[in-house]
Amino acid sequence: MNKTISKFFDDKKEAWIKKNLKSSMEEDEVLELHEKCAIEFSRQVWLPNASKRAGQISMATHPCTFSHPSSRKNKNGYVTSIIANVEKRDDGFLRTGNVEVQRDALGNAAALDVHKFLTLIMPDGKQLIEHIQEETSLAISLLTMKNKNYNELRDEFLAMVSTSTESVTSSKIKQVYFPVKDDYHQLSILTNSGMVFALRKRLNKIRFGEDEEEKELLKELRESRKNSKFSEEAYREIHHLTTIGYGGTKPQNISVLNSQNGGKAQLLHSMPPTLDKREVHFPKIDFFKNSISIWEFKDTFFALDNIYKTDYNNVNIREGRDYRYGEIIDRIIDKMWAIRNVSEEQYYEKNSKLKHHQKVWLHHEYQDEREKNDEWLDKMLKEIARWVIDVGYKKVVGKKEHIKFGKGEYLHLLTLLEKYKEALR
Repeated sequence: MNKTISKFFDDKKEAWIKKNLKSSMEEDEVLELHEKCAIEFSRQVWLPNASKRAGQISMATHPCTFSHPSSRKNKNGYVTSIIANVEKRDDGFLRTGNVEVQRDALGNAAALDVHKFLTLIMPDGKQLIEHIQEETSLAISLLTMKNKNYNELRDEFLAMVSTSTESVTSSKIKQVYFPVKDDYHQLSILTNSGMVFALRKRLNKIRFGEDEEEKELLKELRESRKNSKFSEEAYREIHHLTTIGYGGTKPQNISVLNSQNGGKAQLLHSMPPTLDKREVHFPKIDFFKNSISIWEFKDTFFALDNIYKTDYNNVNIREGRDYRYGEIIDRIIDKMWAIRNVSEEQYYEKNSKLKHHQKVWLHHEYQDEREKNDEWLDKMLKEIARWVIDVGYKKVVGKKEHIKFGKGEYLHLLTLLEKYKEALR
């Protein structure tokens, strides 16, 4: 008999003897107990008994009991056991098929020993149930016996992995109507328990190590960090974990894997990221439409309007007007630098409809062109002058209230802007 299978039976015998052996027993009673154990766990006796119980356990990749402990049975019968055989693909998704995990099982807890037996890993890396399915020489030699028909024994064991042709779900499982073309397809949302406990296994490996030596080392490193002591060794830590429990005091009622893990699993932190609020946005169409508001200059434009409507003209009035123009230009320069600071991370060439001279003015990639010639800058000076007189001033003061200027005021502002060339470059 295969060594792995032999060890399984030896362990069963040892556990049974330990459970039933009493210190008060006489020597003949002990011998009788051992004889009874040898018969009870012989291949000819245990296998037929186990095969009849195999149907009480259903293997599944997505046990329904993780959605609700009482979802396995309803008035329509047992909920269909789902075994998802999904092809592995290099698509970058964490999904069924892309992660090699252990299959789970659910059903009568009294038949868990049968599940353990059928999922024993053979020397070739396959489970025993797979050998039985494929009718390998190992399976044939194991199931061939005088007191039981081979095919009957095989069929009874395979009941653990058989799935019903009829699809039965439960009202206790979350239902989703998923749109498909002009109709909807009803889905029952299930949990891949193998992935749930594979995650727990990986987290435990990171947190506690694989053996006693590594466990002790991690303990020392954490203690060093706690006491602010230097160490050349490093360790990994997973923060903000949450433990979730399945099945309460009876984890075996949920599934085999759940029972093996004490009904506890870990959830990774899955809160959405905290996004920094953008105070500055790189313009997509036009600097004056997307990045600056005329109402930021409300007080300045009204002050200019009072100056424009003054009946007399002297040096103080002209200086006051130029001072207000300077206020507007300074704020435009401040905004320019703010946009240049975010240009690298916010600018997308495909989405941009910005005029070329504004790109040169605002984007860091055009810095060389910005310094080599003034053609783009001349266009910007004209745009700023037009925006101040024809857009900002008119809209803030109002179409009926604003002063209608000739070309002279525009040329004056343009001359003033010439003094700001280096600051705008």
